[in-house]
Amino acid sequence: MELKATSLGKRLAQHPYDKVVLLNAGVKVSGERHEYLIPFNQLLAIHCKRGLVWGELEFVLPAEKVVRLHGTEWAETQRFHHHLSSLWRQWSDEMSTVAAQVLQQVLDDIAQSNAQQKWLTRQQTAGLQQKIKVALSALPLPVSRLDEFENCRDAWRQCQAWLTDIDKSRLAHNQAWTDTMLSQYADFFSNIESSPLNPAQARAVVNGEHSLLVLAGAGSGKTSVLVARAGWLLTTGEAVADQILLLAFGRKAAQEMDERIQERLHTQDITARTFHSLALHIIQQGSKKVPSISKLENDTQARQSLFIKTWQQQCSEKKAQAKGWRQWLEEELNWDVPEGSFWQDEKLARRLGSRLDRWVSLLRMHGGSQAEMIESAPEEIRAIFTKRVKLMAPLLKAWKTALKDENAVDFSGLIHQAIIILEKGRFVSPWKHILVDEFQDISPQRAALLSALRAQNKHTSLFAVGDDWQAIYRFSGAQLSLTTAFHHYFGEGDRSDLDTTYRFNSRIGEIANRFIQQNPHQLAKPLNSLTPGDKKAVTLLADDQLEPLLDKLSGYAKPDERILVLARYHHLKPTALEKAATRWPKLQLDFMTIHASKGQQADYVIVVGLKEGNDGFPAPARESVMEQALLPVPEDFPDAEERRLLYVALTRARHRVWLLFNKDEPSTFVDILKSIDVPVARKP
Repeated sequence: MELKATSLGKRLAQHPYDKVVLLNAGVKVSGERHEYLIPFNQLLAIHCKRGLVWGELEFVLPAEKVVRLHGTEWAETQRFHHHLSSLWRQWSDEMSTVAAQVLQQVLDDIAQSNAQQKWLTRQQTAGLQQKIKVALSALPLPVSRLDEFENCRDAWRQCQAWLTDIDKSRLAHNQAWTDTMLSQYADFFSNIESSPLNPAQARAVVNGEHSLLVLAGAGSGKTSVLVARAGWLLTTGEAVADQILLLAFGRKAAQEMDERIQERLHTQDITARTFHSLALHIIQQGSKKVPSISKLENDTQARQSLFIKTWQQQCSEKKAQAKGWRQWLEEELNWDVPEGSFWQDEKLARRLGSRLDRWVSLLRMHGGSQAEMIESAPEEIRAIFTKRVKLMAPLLKAWKTALKDENAVDFSGLIHQAIIILEKGRFVSPWKHILVDEFQDISPQRAALLSALRAQNKHTSLFAVGDDWQAIYRFSGAQLSLTTAFHHYFGEGDRSDLDTTYRFNSRIGEIANRFIQQNPHQLAKPLNSLTPGDKKAVTLLADDQLEPLLDKLSGYAKPDERILVLARYHHLKPTALEKAATRWPKLQLDFMTIHASKGQQADYVIVVGLKEGNDGFPAPARESVMEQALLPVPEDFPDAEERRLLYVALTRARHRVWLLFNKDEPSTFVDILKSIDVPVARKP
C-alpha cells in the first residue's frame, strides 16, 4: 500500500518527499532525489493533518527529528493513516510484550542481587546501571514510548529510578539493609562494647563501601567502632582473622587496641600493627635480607646528640658552614645568636637539636635525591632551599653512616623498602580488610604504603577512622588533605559521621565546635553531648590566677578526679606546679604539652600560655624554608593547625576548662573566644 502526492500538490509543496510506501514493519518515504526508510522500532508517532486543500503525514523520530509528506489527497491520506496506525499499534502491542519481559528480567536480576542481604556499593550500583542500559539497548521499542504501555509502565519507571537517581535508590536499599542488620544482630551491637553502640556507630560498623571514612569527633568512640568493625567482619563471616589488618600510629596505641580486641572479641588472632611493623613484616616476607630498625629511632636524646655533634664539627671546621648557619638562624628563624663560636653555646645547641632532628627526618621521608628535592620545591624558595640542603648534607650523611654502622634502617627507609617490594610483586597481601585508626595523622609516605597494598587486590576495603579537627602533626609530615579529600586519594566510597561524644558536656562541645568550624577547610559535622553544661564550663582567666584556681579546685575536686595542665611548649610549665606536691597534695595534677595530651582525658583542664610572641599560643606563623619545601601546603586560613591544637586541649575535659591568658599580651585566640560567648572571669 502506498500514498502519493497529487501532481498539483507535489508542484506547490516543493518538498523532497512525495510518496510513502508501507513495508512489512515500517514505511519508506521517498521523492525524486531523496529516500528515507523508517522502521517501526524508530517511529515515535504518526500525525495526520489537513491543510487548505491537501493532506499531510508527519512521522516523528528520535532526537526531535520529523519527516513530512505534503500534497496528498485528503481522503486517501485519511485511509492510509488509519491503516498504517492500525498496523503500527498492532506491532507495538506485540513488541511491548517482549519489552515487558526484558524489563522484568533486569528488575528480577536487581532484586535477586538486593535479596542477597548485602550492602550495595557505589561500584555495584554503577554495574546495575550498566545492566539496565544494556537491557534498554535490546528493546524492540524506543524507550520514550514505554510509558504508553500498561504492561511496561511500572517496570520502566523502576528502571528509570535507578538511572536518574542512582544514589537515592542505593541509599534506600542500604538503609533497609542496615535496619535489618541492626535488628538481626541486636545482641552483637549491645554487647560488643561495655555499653551498646549508638545508631551512628552501628551504621558505620555495617557500612559495606569499598572505601569508608568514619569522621569521629573527640570522645565519640573511634576505637570502639574500629574494634566493633573487626568483630562484625568475623561474626558475619566476611573475613577470618588473618584477612583483617588493623593499623595504629604508635606502639602504645597498637598495644591498647590489642588489649581492647582481646577483651571485647576474645581472640588473640587479630593484632594491631604500626605502619613501621607492617613495613618490616612485608620486607621479612618479600626479601631474603631482613633489616633491623636502628636503635637511634627510639632514642631521641642519642639521635639529637649525633646531629648536634655533627653540626658543631662542621661549623668549627668550615667557615662557610658557620657563616651559612649563622645566616639561617638569625635571618630566617630570628634567633639571637652569640658572637664568635656560637655553635659551642649549649643553650643554642639544645634548642637547635630538635629542629635538626625534624629536618633530617623530613629529608629522609621525601626519599628522593637532593636534586629531586630541590626541583620539587616551590620556585620562589628554590634558591634558598638549595643552600639549606647543602648545609644539611653533612648531617644527612652522618645519619646514613650511623645506620650503616648499625647495619640498620630508619623508619622512612623501612617504608620505602616495603613499597618497592609490593610494587615488584614479591609480597602478596593476605588482607581483605584494612582498618586504620587516627587517619588524620597519615602522611603521604604511609598513604603510598596503603595504596601499594590495595593495588595488589582491588577488592581490599579500607575502613578509616579519624577526625580532621584533631589533625595536629603536620610538622612531622601528616597531610590533612588525605583526610578531607579522602575519596580523591583512596577511591569512591562513603563517609559516616559519629555524632555523639561521651566525654565532655554540651557547653564545652558548643564552644569547641564553633571555634574549630570558623575555618571553612574543616569538614562540617555534628558532635552532640549527652551531658548538659553551664556557661562557665569554658572560662577565660588571667594567668596570674593559676594559684587561686588550684586553691579553689583543692576545695572540691575529688582525689580520683584528674586535672590536666596543658601548655603549647614543655618549657612553659608553670613554676607554681613545682610546689604542687605539698601545696595541693590531694589534687591529681598532671602537666604535659597539648600535643602529648592527644588521646588523654581528665575531669578538669587548665590551658596556660595564651599570649602573643615567640613562645605564644598560637605559635607565630613562621616556617623555615625546610618546612615550606618539604611539608604539605597548609590551609589558607590563619593559625589553622594552632586552632586544632586548642580544640584538642578543650576536648580533653569532662567538666570544665580554664583558658589562662596574659593580660599584657593576650593571644589572638582570646578575642575570638570572647566573640563566641566564652566568659572572662576576674577570679576563679
